[in-house]
Amino acid sequence: MKSDFLVVGTGIAGLSFALKAAKLGTVNIITKKAQVDTATNLAQGGVAAVLGESDDFESHVSDTLLSGDGLCDEDVVRMVVKDGPSRVTELMDIGVNFIKNEDGSLNLGKEGGHSDRRVAHAYDLTGKEIESALIERVRKEKNITVFENHACAELITEKVLEVETERTKHRCTGALVLKVSGEVVVFSAKICVLCTGGAGKVYLYTSNPDIATGDGVALAFRAGAGVANMEFVQFHPTCLYHLNAKNFLISEAVRGEGAILINSKGERFMQEYEPDRLELATRDKVARAIDQELKKTGADCVYLDISHSDSNFLKNRFPAIYHRCKSLGIDITKDPIPVVPAAHYLCGGVLTDQFGKTCVENLFTLGETACTGLHGGNRLASNSLLEALVFAENAYCYCKENWGDMKLIKQSESEKWQKGRGEALDEEIVVNHNWDVIRRIMWDYVGIVRKKSRLEIAKQKIGVLKGEIEDILETYRITPNMLELSNITLVASLIIEASLKREESRGLHYILDYPSKDKEQKKWNVFYKDKINTPEGRIVR
Repeated sequence: MKSDFLVVGTGIAGLSFALKAAKLGTVNIITKKAQVDTATNLAQGGVAAVLGESDDFESHVSDTLLSGDGLCDEDVVRMVVKDGPSRVTELMDIGVNFIKNEDGSLNLGKEGGHSDRRVAHAYDLTGKEIESALIERVRKEKNITVFENHACAELITEKVLEVETERTKHRCTGALVLKVSGEVVVFSAKICVLCTGGAGKVYLYTSNPDIATGDGVALAFRAGAGVANMEFVQFHPTCLYHLNAKNFLISEAVRGEGAILINSKGERFMQEYEPDRLELATRDKVARAIDQELKKTGADCVYLDISHSDSNFLKNRFPAIYHRCKSLGIDITKDPIPVVPAAHYLCGGVLTDQFGKTCVENLFTLGETACTGLHGGNRLASNSLLEALVFAENAYCYCKENWGDMKLIKQSESEKWQKGRGEALDEEIVVNHNWDVIRRIMWDYVGIVRKKSRLEIAKQKIGVLKGEIEDILETYRITPNMLELSNITLVASLIIEASLKREESRGLHYILDYPSKDKEQKKWNVFYKDKINTPEGRIVR
């Protein structure tokens, strides 16, 4: 399969870029599940941008830098914030219906860490609204072809000599793609763009969809790209706690509209941990406060209470949350909502420049897969969709500017990738068991509050599992489930290595052995596959 662009993933980053790239040439999009199986589709909050009369760029920049705890790239932050309003307007132009006030102005929400109302939303169905509009446009674009149930197994690279430095570097020329039938297909492209989302499924409890297995990070890392800030995993403070509720998030916007956190005794507790911002403190601080409260009381969950608000307002502002909770016997207009923190967002990822380019030639990463410098040590609420939109635009602009220099490299049609492997694995329990063990290890040993001794145990346990999984991959014919297991194992090991390397507490990384910040640690730790035990320290720009 040949095209000018190969896009892996169908979230906001992938679809936004594909629609723009289709102006330049043909685009093949592959997704391992259905088009709508994305984190974007589950996003409740919205898109943060300076859109209100009382707001300004400096305030949004300041809020983002404060949340990032000293590790944001300020140039990137300013670039993204400044471009934000244009990208929101662009979404509205393609049919996204953000909620408006009676006077026609956008109804803006306020979320944790924000000093003003700046979140454009479609109530608590914002991600679904955006995803639907983008998919509708993609279906009408003749230059775009979408391949569902196609898993990217491996990037195809070649080594090239860089004339200026006389150093060898890697160039991406396409990908090996695994169909559910087991057939491997070669997809060739001038430009490959990884937009596979995050890695929440590395943890036992997550708000992420099942597809969030860190595929893009693993693929790029194996191809020679650098990954940075992997220790910064954001745990959303308020995931619904119910036996029959799988990864359902209670939006940050609920706290933005006045909800308070109470413990099992009905006592409000955030004043003990964050007396200034209370429930509207940044996510890392709220999640740690809940974690500490649970450890102190021994309870299974805390409660988010917004029952003091007008019932009609709640039903209209949070229709999805209201109906989902109601179906489980929880009336949010009367009852507090049981919540716990859950793995939500990977602030680190594949290291890119301001155009989404990696150090592997012709390989871009966008969205949660990437580490652009916007989020630093902790992402500000609703900055993720904004980042995806801005960097999709930047990547397109780069390709447009350099289109004449980009060439399609011929690939040999190869089925050797599956040859030499044995029969199909006839017992999925082998895969499922290792998957469950990894997620439990990460939750117990590499969670919200960390300790060096626990990280060392996790490293040893994941190392043993990694060897077993590599044996399975070499012995049996590879399936999509086995690919995900391999990817999640690699991502887990990267999170552990990065957590051990940062000997301080900063942002989302809180470690009991080093409870304070260390100015000598104010840098990004960048890992490469040929020197995973000796990461490069990149000083924050």
